[in-house]
Amino acid sequence: MDFDFSEEQRMLKDSVDRLVTDRYDFDARKVHARGEHGFSEEIWKQCAELGLLALPFSEEDGGFGGGAVETMLVMESLGRALALEPYVATVVLSGGLLRHAASPAQRAELVPQIASGELKLAFAHAERHARYNLAHVETRARKEGDAYVLDGEKSLVLNGDAADKLIVSARVKGTNRDRDGIALFLIDAKAHGVSRRGYATQDGARAAEITLSGVRVPADAALGEPGKALAAIERTVDEAIAALCAEAVGCMEAMHKDTVEYLKTRKQFGVTIGSFQALQHRAVEMFVALEQARSITMYATMMAGESDAAERGRAMSAAKAQVGRSVRFVGQQAIQLHGGVGMTYELKVGHYFKRATMIDMMFGDADHHLAKLAAMGGLIAA
Repeated sequence: MDFDFSEEQRMLKDSVDRLVTDRYDFDARKVHARGEHGFSEEIWKQCAELGLLALPFSEEDGGFGGGAVETMLVMESLGRALALEPYVATVVLSGGLLRHAASPAQRAELVPQIASGELKLAFAHAERHARYNLAHVETRARKEGDAYVLDGEKSLVLNGDAADKLIVSARVKGTNRDRDGIALFLIDAKAHGVSRRGYATQDGARAAEITLSGVRVPADAALGEPGKALAAIERTVDEAIAALCAEAVGCMEAMHKDTVEYLKTRKQFGVTIGSFQALQHRAVEMFVALEQARSITMYATMMAGESDAAERGRAMSAAKAQVGRSVRFVGQQAIQLHGGVGMTYELKVGHYFKRATMIDMMFGDADHHLAKLAAMGGLIAA
């Protein structure tokens, strides 16, 4: 199997690396985080100019026709930069739902706006009692004439306070955890009956609690057939898991690099601490954990386009389990090897660990996916 990148993929990687290197130092990130929406609108526009926002959409819809590998390259770079821009919320999650559930007319209207940076989206799906179960939807949508009326609450909506529009999951029939009966609706974030409470998350990003009270939307606001949306949600989340694993790899790569540099410069007893063999061994173990995560992420990336939902889910659970364990080990070693300074707000390594830990928790942590993988018979079924 050929793991080499094509010339176009190498150019893409170089372009994103230059962007984050030139414009995203740690001090600049702190400034962006304090902004109104917690990220830089200027850098978001530059992402649009580079074509990053149009990357995964088909050329027929106004995109560049990129795939999971291209998304992986972008996410690794964003992970190394600790980028705050809503790429996952708008392009990976919401964009994935548009690709898998929206009509051609809806995509023709929305994709060019996303690609230009004019439209930011957020996927409002998680609820307080869901416990990583994507089928758990309590929010209701009742039909009234030629419209739907939505009532419910959504939690931890990534970049929900900055979004122009929301893609909301709601149940049109069935009980709270039925796989059938879930619909997706595109609604204006400022529509009557929508209230948002934005807040900063532990990793410096933004999320929102969203309440829907009698929100009326036309029937053509539904993405796909109402009641049949779960398959599109699951496929999009699987693609998002592969992308987030790539971001975590970028975070771990930066943590390992910074830790090795620190070992080469920090002196104890008159010599650099990197000369102590025990610490060299720990740096090597960090590298091994990083490469294990990188390998399984590449596998998940290749499986992101798999049409068999069970096989795709098996790969994503394996990736989430390994990446979560690698994140914990690499992050803990990086903090400890930096000593007391590793715990400070001023040093990047702690912020990388926070972001990587948040990635571990998204869509199921390592323990959750390990149990899920075991229930499926392992990565390679007997």
